[in-house]
Amino acid sequence: MRVLLIEDDPELADGIATFLAGQGDSVVVESNGMTADRLLQERGFDFVLVDVALPGLGGYEIVRRIRERRQSLAVVMITARDALDDRIYGLDLGADDYLSKPFELAELTARMRAITRRGASDLTHSIQFGPLSMDIQARHASLADRPLILSSREWDLLTALATADGHTVAKEHLQADSSVNALEVYVCRLRRRLEVAGLNIRTVRGFGYRLEIVANIASRIRHDANGQ
Repeated sequence: MRVLLIEDDPELADGIATFLAGQGDSVVVESNGMTADRLLQERGFDFVLVDVALPGLGGYEIVRRIRERRQSLAVVMITARDALDDRIYGLDLGADDYLSKPFELAELTARMRAITRRGASDLTHSIQFGPLSMDIQARHASLADRPLILSSREWDLLTALATADGHTVAKEHLQADSSVNALEVYVCRLRRRLEVAGLNIRTVRGFGYRLEIVANIASRIRHDANGQ
């Protein structure tokens, strides 16, 4: 998993990051809340571990912004504040779990696995992104109410971009078994097919791609549809 660890205690952050990396997770550590919030908007993560008391921007506000942006990633708050009201407040803001310091690293990873399993079982069977509709279970896609025929590789690529909900997805996450050149070919092919309906796959140089709605084209399509 791609994990963003937001913790300003360097010793604790190093311990958690080393432990998770040893289990195969990719971990980015950030100590400043404001910088971490920017990273969340620019890069794709599967999991966020966030302390409450942070310089720049507090953990509660980070969680509130994550959910306000409708980012579909898991969040665990880690903090020395263990009062019931604090835990309830964090969970009400949108955190998936709340772990009080001190804690065992094995417990942290067990909770992360539980959240991941729960998220997989709750995975939505449909995706709607502007004029794009995808039925995950039936593996059926439509664009502006017209069937969109996709190869297996194109389906996986478009699903990853659409579920990111407008946020950037790293090339490493999209590449799978393909080479970088092959990925670029698939992206170019999908981009040509999507742009006629007001969608664009934007290249984020040095990182990856994100799916976005081109407002002027999308508005024209809606106008034409309403005029018929």
